[in-house]
Amino acid sequence: MKENRFDTVKISFAAMMAAMVYVVTLFRFPLLGSKVHFANAVCLVSGLLLGPVTGGLSAGLGSALYDALAGGYDIVNVLITFVSKFAMAFVCGVIAHRAHARKGKADRTVLASVAGALTYVALYMLKTFIYNRFVYGYPMDAVGATMVSKLIPSLINAGVAVVAAPVFYHAVVPALRTTGLLNRMQPQP
Repeated sequence: MKENRFDTVKISFAAMMAAMVYVVTLFRFPLLGSKVHFANAVCLVSGLLLGPVTGGLSAGLGSALYDALAGGYDIVNVLITFVSKFAMAFVCGVIAHRAHARKGKADRTVLASVAGALTYVALYMLKTFIYNRFVYGYPMDAVGATMVSKLIPSLINAGVAVVAAPVFYHAVVPALRTTGLLNRMQPQP
C-alpha cells in the first residue's frame, strides 16, 4: 500500500506557494504595451517543487484568490483561473517529475516550464475565443483581432515565466535538499 505523503510540511509549503502566487500577482510592470508579472513563474515553480497535483492546487488557489479578492472578477472567471493555473503547474510538474522518476540526471525544468506556460497560453486563448464569440457575440474578425492582441502579452508573460521559473527553482533547491525538505515536498515514485 502506498503511503500518503501529505504531511504538515507539504501542506505548509503548498500554502506558502499559494500565498506567493497571490502576492507576486499584485506586482506588475509595463513592457511593450503589456503588463508583465512573475506570477506565472511562481505557478511553474509550484509544479516543479511540489509535483503535479499539490503544485497545481497551490498555483490555482493562489491565482483564484487573487482574482476573487483583488482582481474583482466574478465566480466564473475565478473558476476558469483556478483551472487554467492548475493545469499550467500540473503539466509542468508531470514533465519535471517524470524525469526525476527515471534514473537519468537530465534536468527538465526548462522543458517542463515551456510545456506548462504554453498550456496556460492555450487555455487563455480558448477562454478568450469562447467569451468573445459565444458570450459577447462578436463577429469572427473582431474575435481574431482580440485574440491576436491578447496573444502577444500572453507570450511575453510566458517567456518571462519560462526564463524565471528554472532560475527560481535552481536557486532554492540546494537549500531545500540540504535540509531534507525537498524529499518531503516532492511526490515519491
